[in-house]
Amino acid sequence: MRRRAAALAVPFSVVLLASSACGAIPEKYQVPAFMRMDEQEIDERLPTVEGKPGEEPEVAFPDIAPPGEQISGVVRPGEDEEIIRAEDTLLVDIVDYQWTGKGKTEKTNSTYETDTPFLLQLNQVQEELSGALVNQAVGAQVAFVLPGPDPAQAQAQGMEPQKGDTVSIVEVRDRYGKGDTVPGEQQTDGGDGLPVAADAGSAAPDIEIPEGTDPPKKLEKVELIEGDGPETEKEQQLVVQYTGVRWDDGKVFDSSWKQGGTPFTFPLGQGQVIEGWDKGLEGVKVGSRVMLVIPEEQAYGKEAEESGQPAGTLVFVVDVLGAVNPPPPPEEEKSEEGEGSGDKESKDSEEKGSEG
Repeated sequence: MRRRAAALAVPFSVVLLASSACGAIPEKYQVPAFMRMDEQEIDERLPTVEGKPGEEPEVAFPDIAPPGEQISGVVRPGEDEEIIRAEDTLLVDIVDYQWTGKGKTEKTNSTYETDTPFLLQLNQVQEELSGALVNQAVGAQVAFVLPGPDPAQAQAQGMEPQKGDTVSIVEVRDRYGKGDTVPGEQQTDGGDGLPVAADAGSAAPDIEIPEGTDPPKKLEKVELIEGDGPETEKEQQLVVQYTGVRWDDGKVFDSSWKQGGTPFTFPLGQGQVIEGWDKGLEGVKVGSRVMLVIPEEQAYGKEAEESGQPAGTLVFVVDVLGAVNPPPPPEEEKSEEGEGSGDKESKDSEEKGSEG
C-alpha cells in the first residue's frame, strides 16, 4: 500500500494535543489534574456541560481567570458498553474555546456545526492527555484546558503568541480498536475464476489464488459482506482493516494485521493510496468487506520491483470500518479595501476602459 502523509485541516485543539507530545507545551505547564468521574472528584476549574449526547453541548465556565496550566477531566461519562483503549483510533466531536480572562471566552471551532467529526489516534497523543480518555466508555465528554506555549518558544516556532488558555470539549462518538472487523457473515467467498477468501472471523483472511488462471485485465470488486452504512465518498477519511497478496504467488506483502490489527486510515480519492483502492473503495457501504483484484496499471505499475513495491496484479480483502467527512476548507479572509483582491483590479480596468 502506498502511504503518504496527508495534509488535512484539523481543529486547533487537535494540533495542540498532537504537538504537546513534541514538547510544544513547556514542562512547567504540564501539571495534570485528571479527575475521574467515578471518583467523584472533578477539578472545579474545569467548565461544565449540558445537553444531549451527540449534540453540541452548552458550556459554562467558572467565574475565574484561566488556570494557566494543563488540566483535564471527564465532565460527562459515556453510557456505551464499549471501553476506550490506549491503542484506539477515536471518532470525536470537538468544541474549542479561547479563555482569555475572568468571564471572557470565545468559541473558535466546532465540528458539530460542520458535521465533521475528527479521527484522533491516541497513540499519537501525549499519554498525560490521552489518559483522560482511556478506560472511559464511548460517549464520554472530556474537557481539556491547555495553556499556550511560552512566548519565546512560540516565536521560535513561527507561531503567534497565544493569550490565555485553549479549552476543548471532546466527545467520543465511536472507537476503532485493534482487531476490529465488520460484523455479519460472508454471503460469498469469491471464486469463479477469482481468488477465494474464506471468512476468518476476527483474524487476517487467507486469500487463495486460483491455479492455472490468468488474472483479470480490469479492476474486479467482489462484495463478501454488504454493510448497512452510508456509501463512501471521495475525500472522506476511511478506516479499514486489510490484507494484500500478489496474484503471482499468493504471498502476503502488506496487511494491517501485521501492525497488530490496528486499523489503517487514509483519505479516499486523493492519491494517497494506489489507484485501485481509490476507485474500488468509492461507493462501498460502511460495514462492508470487499475483495479487490487490481491490475498492474492500477497498482504499482510495470516498474514496481525497481522501486521495491509488489509487482503484477494484486488482491486485497478490505473491511470498511468507518468513513468520516472531511473538514470544510478554511474561509478566505476578505480584503479591507473590498470583498476580494479581484474587486480592485476589476474597478481599475473599468476606469481605464472609460478613459479610452
